[in-house]
Amino acid sequence: MSAHLAVLSRAGWILSQRVSRSIIYRADLNHMKDTIQFLAHDCCAGHPDVCEPLMASLCNTAPKEI
Repeated sequence: MSAHLAVLSRAGWILSQRVSRSIIYRADLNHMKDTIQFLAHDCCAGHPDVCEPLMASLCNTAPKEI
């Protein structure tokens, strides 16, 4: 499991925080949102109306900071 988490961490998909002897991992939602926006923009090139609802929901949603 740690090998998979290390790969995800290096790719920027997850964040880690040390708590005593444990490491807490959580998803980096901003990175995921940016990636989805890029993929939707690239996928819908020439037909932005197809992805407009998705793009609008991603642009107007800010994840809560923990």
